[in-house]
Amino acid sequence: MAPPAKPTRKRKSARKRAPSVKAVKARGACLCGTVRFEAKLDRDHGDACHCSQCRRWSGNYWASVNVDLKSLKFLKGASDLSWFRSSDLVRRGFCRTCGSALFWHADRHKDYGHRIALALGALDAPTGVRISEHIFVADKGDYYDIKDGLPQKERY
Repeated sequence: MAPPAKPTRKRKSARKRAPSVKAVKARGACLCGTVRFEAKLDRDHGDACHCSQCRRWSGNYWASVNVDLKSLKFLKGASDLSWFRSSDLVRRGFCRTCGSALFWHADRHKDYGHRIALALGALDAPTGVRISEHIFVADKGDYYDIKDGLPQKERY
């Protein structure tokens, strides 16, 4: 009789992307300029979220780029930032003066709490960031089509 096989261990893995040579420091701000920030970001990894929460929050789909939370530095106005808890796992940051939607942070998610999404529209131009995928397209608004040929995911 053969010895029992050793159980295989399944690896838990968060959705990780390899670092790009296009990682650069970028700056951004809210509409009124009260909140200013900088972060190191990867220009190839912007995404467009079409979920109903992001659409209601931003007025359309939410275009953002994820960065390591440790790379986010506030240049001014950190105390003027407010957070809205939109779910058990996620909070959304905005300027309390002008209301600009700036950040999406899954701070209570075990695999993604170390990342934060920055609004692409808040970044100083030129950003050089390219949207690489569309997420939550099953929930997208009926008032537009996605025809750019980029990958589309029903969820995340």
